[in-house]
Amino acid sequence: MTIETLNSEFGLAGQLTFVSGPGGFPQVRVDNAQATALISVYAGQVLSYRSAAQAEDLLFVSNRAWYADGKAIKGGIPVCWPWFGPDPESQGRPAHGFVRNRSWSVLGTAAGDDGATRVVLGLAATAETHKLWPHEFGLTLEITVGNSLALTLATHNRGSEAFSITQALHTYFHTGDIGRVAVLGLDGADYLDKAGDGSRKRQSGPVTVAAEVDRIYTGISYPLLIEDRDLGRRIRIDAGGSRTAVVWNPWQEVAARMDDLGDSDYTRFICVETANAADEVMRISPGEKCRLSASYSSEPL
Repeated sequence: MTIETLNSEFGLAGQLTFVSGPGGFPQVRVDNAQATALISVYAGQVLSYRSAAQAEDLLFVSNRAWYADGKAIKGGIPVCWPWFGPDPESQGRPAHGFVRNRSWSVLGTAAGDDGATRVVLGLAATAETHKLWPHEFGLTLEITVGNSLALTLATHNRGSEAFSITQALHTYFHTGDIGRVAVLGLDGADYLDKAGDGSRKRQSGPVTVAAEVDRIYTGISYPLLIEDRDLGRRIRIDAGGSRTAVVWNPWQEVAARMDDLGDSDYTRFICVETANAADEVMRISPGEKCRLSASYSSEPL
């Protein structure tokens, strides 16, 4: 659809418009009394969210991010689906699945009675996706922009056979100095140390970053909190359909090898991802749906 058609069919006067973004990809711009947000229709990816009470964006997006067909956008909230991490079958398919580098469809928009704005994006199986993953599916992402930012990713098995997925909302949170950031709520949780030897370890105290961190925490309970003393705020993460969280920061050496990330960008974000990963594999029967949800809010420290 053209920008004009999208605005005609889905625009909401005074709070939601479609614009042409980098690479010519359509973007949804939300500006209501509670918050502002920017959503890329390509990749079904939230790129920006700032509540009216906050001076800083909740999310980080790299200034070097690619906006091109077949490329993932570095930052915001990428959707990892139908697998998280490397290709589980080692067939050379892209890491984190194939939906974060495809154009989605706009399925609906709505202005809520509570003042929030809702956007629904969707993606369905095609002959192209069958070459990568031979299953019939319908995927929807419902995004609600209000005093908090809420996302629900729903997978519908439209085929005649059960299939299994892993998935994540790979959220990049904007921070001040990463050395003054701590993730709370994971004390005592087991994790797989992907930046180390892959062994299972146990978290003691808050999660802090002073080197590369790549951990899959299992069997957890929400909420999780990100305390950012530099920006003077506490971010709260609530979730549904998940007992797994991923914490990631590439640190200096890995960041320097990423062409779509500035050399010092690692000091300005932390990824805390709501996920079904590692042993939390979701088996979906024909006709059934699986939902993964997360909501984010922040308050002053």
